[in-house]
Amino acid sequence: MNLRGKGKFSSTLGLGLSAAALAAFAAACGGSDSSGSGSSASSSAPSSAAGSTAGAPASGTAASVMTKSGTLGTYLTDSSGKSLYMFASDTRTKSTCSGDCATQWPPLTSKDAPKAGTGATAGKLTTITRDDGTKQVAYNGHPLYYFKGDSSAGQTNGQGIDGFGAKWWVLSPAGSQITKAASSSGGGSSDSSGSSGGYGY
Repeated sequence: MNLRGKGKFSSTLGLGLSAAALAAFAAACGGSDSSGSGSSASSSAPSSAAGSTAGAPASGTAASVMTKSGTLGTYLTDSSGKSLYMFASDTRTKSTCSGDCATQWPPLTSKDAPKAGTGATAGKLTTITRDDGTKQVAYNGHPLYYFKGDSSAGQTNGQGIDGFGAKWWVLSPAGSQITKAASSSGGGSSDSSGSSGGYGY
């Protein structure tokens, strides 16, 4: 009688353990599925982030040229209002500014065809190929540059400077050089004499 009782007890215990083992196994499988889907979700994040990063440069591949009015009259700028200059020694197909010159006067480049913004004429916009293979935007045959000494929109600190062998001028919407001396007021040049302003020429 006692032996039969012990047998029933061990049988019940075995079934209980089996059920517990099955429950633990099922939980483990469920946890594995859960973590699997979690890792799958996290692995998709980099591709999404990479996609947004890859898309960012595409929006800036076409330079835009527009105009701004100031003490020099109406002159060309980029889309953010930064002044654009021409170099008197350039030709319609060749920039003569490279090396240190291009460091002080960075060229306006564009991977795609440049666009005309407010006040600019699309038909006057072209590109030339620089020695390094980049495409520099030209307006009415004048390759366009920024001036390192202009730290914000509306400044024309490069106006009239004689540097790297020739003069630098802002351009009118017609594509002609504006040779008026820059004024120190209204965000223009702080050195209207046309001196280098300490930029190592």
